[in-house]
Amino acid sequence: MTRRIGLALTIHNHQPVGNFGWVIAETYDQAYLPLLEALERHPGVQLALHYTGPLLAWIAAERPEFIERLGRLVRRSQVEIVGGGWYEPVLAALPERDRVGQLVRMADELERLFGTRPRGAWLAERVWEPDLPTALITAGYGWTVLDDAHFRAAAIPEEGLWGPYTTDDQGKVLTVFGTEQGLRYRIPFAEVSDVIGYLRDHATEAGDLVGTMGDDGEKFGAWPKTFEHCWGPTGWVDEFFTALEANQDWLSTITPSAWLDGHGPIGRVYLPTGSYAEMGEWALPADEALAFARAVKAAKAAGRPEARWLRGAIWRNFQVKYREVNDLHKQMLRVSDLVEEMPRGSGRDVARDDLYAGQSNDPYWHGLFGGIYLPDLRVAALHRLIAAEDRALGGPGAAADSGLLLDLDLDGSDEALLVSDGQIVAVKLDQGAGIGRWDVRAAAHPLASVMRRRPEAYHEKVREHDRAGHAVDGASDEAVGGLASIHDIVMVKQEGLSELLHYDHYERRSGLVRLLPLSTIAADFDTGTARDLVAAPNGRWSLDSIGPDRMSASLKEGPVEIRKTIRIGGGRLDPSLAVEVDVVNTSSDRLEALLGIEFAVMLLGGGHNPAAFHEIDGRRVAHDERLEVRDIDRLTSGNEQLGVRLDTAVDGPVSAWIAPIESVSNSEGGFELVYQGSAVLLARPIALPPGGRATLRVDQRVTVSADVADASAVEAVARP
Repeated sequence: MTRRIGLALTIHNHQPVGNFGWVIAETYDQAYLPLLEALERHPGVQLALHYTGPLLAWIAAERPEFIERLGRLVRRSQVEIVGGGWYEPVLAALPERDRVGQLVRMADELERLFGTRPRGAWLAERVWEPDLPTALITAGYGWTVLDDAHFRAAAIPEEGLWGPYTTDDQGKVLTVFGTEQGLRYRIPFAEVSDVIGYLRDHATEAGDLVGTMGDDGEKFGAWPKTFEHCWGPTGWVDEFFTALEANQDWLSTITPSAWLDGHGPIGRVYLPTGSYAEMGEWALPADEALAFARAVKAAKAAGRPEARWLRGAIWRNFQVKYREVNDLHKQMLRVSDLVEEMPRGSGRDVARDDLYAGQSNDPYWHGLFGGIYLPDLRVAALHRLIAAEDRALGGPGAAADSGLLLDLDLDGSDEALLVSDGQIVAVKLDQGAGIGRWDVRAAAHPLASVMRRRPEAYHEKVREHDRAGHAVDGASDEAVGGLASIHDIVMVKQEGLSELLHYDHYERRSGLVRLLPLSTIAADFDTGTARDLVAAPNGRWSLDSIGPDRMSASLKEGPVEIRKTIRIGGGRLDPSLAVEVDVVNTSSDRLEALLGIEFAVMLLGGGHNPAAFHEIDGRRVAHDERLEVRDIDRLTSGNEQLGVRLDTAVDGPVSAWIAPIESVSNSEGGFELVYQGSAVLLARPIALPPGGRATLRVDQRVTVSADVADASAVEAVARP
């Protein structure tokens, strides 16, 4: 009797909210279109395809013929369209109402585009929590695909992954397919004959097993070195599809839903919280991630059984690892509550769409690629959240509560919140009384959205590369057939990056007080090596007073007592913010120091963006340039494309040290220096006798060229 087996491939395709159109177009040409054309050439191959909402929207607008061609494959049952959250959020990060809302939005859109509602859902980054079946089933989905790592954590052996399982939550039963590790490592990296042989080895006389591989569509042409492999002269995909058609007598390609229509589950499973194996490593602190990677590698090399139980941190730990991720996440939750409270109507629908777009997963974590380190994606998410919040607060001219003490980041300590028609300002009292949120409402732009430079585990690879003087390919379980895994290959976009690895000892907020030794130079500020005389940038400040348009806080430490007052004012299109610092020498010794106020501002000035600039005394430079000037009392910054201009005035001559905040992080093209904002220190020397006092005041006014809430300006002001 012929031994038979099924193969259910599920290919996931995604582009983030805020990604550049040319990047999407390039990936479309390298991966999405070639795969569609291959399916048209091989009608005997069936599989499931998932396209996220942002990608589908781009395709519908820019390549509409693709939708029609894909629709023909769906109608002839060659392709099953898979759903999920419309904007590809990590469902576990959302309130239940938004989980269901995102899932239903996708199902509605797919039904409109292809005439059928999806039965299966893709989970962003395969982040699983045991309560997810409730939202998935409520939204009309019946199955999903997870990684082998999820099943190993539930004590399911590799040989137990050749079929679906059921799991449940609150009486809702969901079917879960597991990606078989051997298939994932081989497709498309191994020889086609190896893949076919591997499937033949697992075929049975009953034909009741199915191999599932759910993985990224970008690996079929868009990942480094894969285009030539998949679509070049060797034509791996066409060779593979030809082999699948040639072996249909015992090897049937089938969609997950079609398999479920003819076969039952092979067991029950309760999967613990987790994601794919690499995600657990990435979510660890840098030093722990290095130790974890060494332990896993050693255990696998020695063939020790405990390798299967080694797991890193859960996805939520990114909210611990990165303050910026936690701030984004908690801002999203607050906006979700505000949108939920809105009266029903079109305004609420628009706000909810902005909210959902702001939940797109990419800037909520960081791993192999940029994530939270990519400023365009970070700003795009915040842009949509600010727009949603502004609409929920009533838009232009609406009154809003201000002068509040709220635990905005949910760490158990209150922050000060100041709100006006033109801006929203949040002050973190127990970390330098710094401004961690400075949102310009009319432009929906997050001026304070910068990133702290911090150690990352992969920085060791950068140092190793520079020591070796050439690219390094690491050994990998996925390096089958000579093609190294994207997780291990080390490429750099510029040499000498190890010399540019600088780290900050405080969170990069605005309005921070710096009290530095007189010997400090601009280069110390730039590299993060300037050391404060007191812990003003990250110390715990005490709230003295708060009102609708101002707050004051103080810090007593060492030889000084410092008082800081932050005031907001101005209108919708010209909001103002002032920071005034008063320092008293409480010691019995003379105090000589540099007194400064530091601002860290995001104006999307990376890559010498010609639209973003600093300007002093008529001299304009790119926003990511370094600059040191003396005896100035005015500075202008801005981004003409955003329509945002920031005019700064100081209460007397100061020195201005301007430096880009740049991190070394990874991308599909290799390690690179990434702009995270621009830091400006406005400082002057002080010499205080015992009991002496010094003050420094900085006034800033933002000018916005157009209001995104104005219906007449929506088309003129492009959303990131």
